[in-house]
Amino acid sequence: MKAETLTAAPRLRCWVPRGVYRPQTDTRLLGRAMRREGVTAQTDVLDLGTGSGILAVEAARLGGRVTAVDISWRAIAAARLNALLNGQSLRVRHGDLAAAVPGRRFDLVIANPPYVPAPGPGPPRGRARSWDAGTDGRLLIDRICDTAPAVLRPTGTLLIVHSHLCGIGATLTRLARAGLHAEVVDRTRLPFGHVLLSRLAWLREQGLPADGTTEELVVIRAERS
Repeated sequence: MKAETLTAAPRLRCWVPRGVYRPQTDTRLLGRAMRREGVTAQTDVLDLGTGSGILAVEAARLGGRVTAVDISWRAIAAARLNALLNGQSLRVRHGDLAAAVPGRRFDLVIANPPYVPAPGPGPPRGRARSWDAGTDGRLLIDRICDTAPAVLRPTGTLLIVHSHLCGIGATLTRLARAGLHAEVVDRTRLPFGHVLLSRLAWLREQGLPADGTTEELVVIRAERS
């Protein structure tokens, strides 16, 4: 077992088993937005789709009371181990997004869901479960937008990161329909990775915004209107 250092969070150690999403640019972008929220010992944090758990660990290191959720048992194991490696305490729950924490509400909800548009009608399998999210990339994003009001406290905040390929405007509109005020609070642009490059022709056939070979990642912040 080999642990690596996450560069966006000095001194945090991160072990990532095969089949679990490895922290990347979107992880760092969401982490930067999370740190601006001023997490304290009074902040109840929910990490939806925690993956390796590294952002949950960082939220705990900031002082938050953190619950990390994932549907993957490998991710659950990774999150628990990474909490131990970094001397932090997490509540780790196995389940499907907010269904894993029925009736609970939080001050801060963070989410880095799978958001890569994928060909084919069936659900993703194997490693692709970490990034593929239906033909429009919104398989989980829409569910998070719709359920956010149920897990947020009256003064709570949602932070979600995804690609422009999923439709930034669609997320802002969906959150508004759910009764939340939403805006883009951070963004960065990076070259397509190998997965998107392999799908470039398909993306263009679908009419998705793939006129170049760079991807914009955004963090959207939402709170009650």
